[in-house]
Amino acid sequence: MDPNRRGFIAAAIAAGFAVIAEPVLAQATKTPMDGLDGGDSKIGDIPIYYAVPKGKAKRPVVLVVGEVWGNHEHVKDVVRRIAKAGYFAVANEPYFRIGEPWKMAEIKEVIAGANKLTDEQAFADLDAVVAWAQKNPRANVAKLGITGFGRGGRMVWMYTAHQRRIDAGVAWYGVLNATPPAQPLTPIDVADKINVPVLGLYGGADQGIPLERVEMLRASLKASGKKSMIHVYEGVPHAFNADYRPSYRKEAAEDGWKRMLAWFRKNGVA
Repeated sequence: MDPNRRGFIAAAIAAGFAVIAEPVLAQATKTPMDGLDGGDSKIGDIPIYYAVPKGKAKRPVVLVVGEVWGNHEHVKDVVRRIAKAGYFAVANEPYFRIGEPWKMAEIKEVIAGANKLTDEQAFADLDAVVAWAQKNPRANVAKLGITGFGRGGRMVWMYTAHQRRIDAGVAWYGVLNATPPAQPLTPIDVADKINVPVLGLYGGADQGIPLERVEMLRASLKASGKKSMIHVYEGVPHAFNADYRPSYRKEAAEDGWKRMLAWFRKNGVA
């Protein structure tokens, strides 16, 4: 391996960011833990990262589902940002049975590992997080939201069709393809089972999620009479909220963040 490449990989891992995402470390947002409690923990064997404003008040809960790399530093930063908006935010590590995808240097290895995670297992892990939060004196699961990015965005659509306790969801560029046998269905397939409002945020220039698929999802939601909505940012690529990646688009990311918080307020999570 080229020495410069080796040095880059070492620096990315040291900073906690997904290697294969070619992180632009200098531009990555670094949200401090001041005013927050939380950090790394476990629910049984499931690694989690959570954050909640200091104090004794019970806070609405937001589940955060990361990208294909799992709980690397960007996802943890998102958890802290959501907590600073007044929530009990928690992200479980979806891929802990498979390895540490964020440290992998080949995208084929990352995808192959992620494709092994069955929807049933992902649902069970998120159900365990909800059960854990219900017992936490700082968490109010009577107000329960979910947000996710990429693969995690797909899981927002899928999990809201599974878990009836969710009040609202926000899916950032949620993947709309199936990867059988582990993930045989798409959000389009389960649109009629999504009984809570979900906001989908997509990039009009996303090379991995064709606009025709986005419009198929929109049509399926409309045909089922759902309260969900989809917003498309024209000319914007995939992963536009990932501020540690070259794909980051500040204007769209900031607008999407405002839309997410407003969606949670409007639909009973706040």
